[in-house]
Amino acid sequence: MYIFLRKILFLFDPEIAHHLVFNFLKFLNKIKFLDLFYKEKHDTKMVFGLNFKNCIGVAAGLDKNGDYIEILDKFGFGFIEIGTVTPRPQKGNSKPRLFRIVEQDALINRFGFNNEGIDKVLENIKKSNYSAILGINIGKNFDTEINHAVDDYLICFRKAYKIADYISVNISSPNTKYLRDLQSEEHLNLLIKHLKAEQSKLKKLHQKYTPFLVKISPDLEPINLDVICKTLIENNVDGIIATNTTIDRQDILSSKYHQEAGGLSGTPLKDKSTLVLKYISKKLQGKVSIIGVGGISSYEDAKEKFDSGADLIQIYTGLIYKGLGLIDEIYRGIQQEK
Repeated sequence: MYIFLRKILFLFDPEIAHHLVFNFLKFLNKIKFLDLFYKEKHDTKMVFGLNFKNCIGVAAGLDKNGDYIEILDKFGFGFIEIGTVTPRPQKGNSKPRLFRIVEQDALINRFGFNNEGIDKVLENIKKSNYSAILGINIGKNFDTEINHAVDDYLICFRKAYKIADYISVNISSPNTKYLRDLQSEEHLNLLIKHLKAEQSKLKKLHQKYTPFLVKISPDLEPINLDVICKTLIENNVDGIIATNTTIDRQDILSSKYHQEAGGLSGTPLKDKSTLVLKYISKKLQGKVSIIGVGGISSYEDAKEKFDSGADLIQIYTGLIYKGLGLIDEIYRGIQQEK
């Protein structure tokens, strides 16, 4: 059935199709129709001090503003990551900014952190009813100089701390100018030290420990990954997300969209992100928890991430191409392995 529905949806611009689907789902949720199909998937796992009802999550980007948390919860995800959220609202890059590469189950996006700002997003969260673990992915505004980026992250970190179950720090999107420079040793050390100090203060203030994770690029060289792993271990950072989208176009040269700027996700990203996952897993030696994401479109893909060192996984592009059945497929596969 989803294959038929997908054919219709793919007649529309990708961004328009996204809004059509989720606005319709919001209507169905409002009239309690989704409750007829709601079935929790329980496979409890403790990671960075949080009790996840299952290890399948939705990656940041699908729900940028916390508008669809209840819907995603009813899909059966064990955790939901919203964002990326910035201190001030911003429109993001000009349209078109999302492109389907259907023949390879892939997407290119150059959204540029379009979001309603941290204050509005927190309001949306407070209005939502959900049982899954909630992560808030934070970033900097596009016009904040890289040398002042720490200030933006601290603003979002302070505001999100009390309500989030965990916070993910996005320093790896290719769609905000110079953002990936924050993965360098100098900038990363500064950012992590400020966030850890703030985490310590907020823990005392709120009597609650909110872990934070760092989301990295798949395009980093081993020497850069070594620096990141060393920094995270030395500062007792709770987790790492491997990986964001790639700027590599080697596997999509046959596509008419291969020259479009932005981050590539989906099947062409899978091997690249898994190589990074394997590498950092060996370097981190279990001292930092890992979420594996990138190119998961089957249970076999998910298993490869787990076998490579992931404690949890996230999906996004695979959901667009395979539908909700992907969640069930992965969950069933995990259960059968036990």
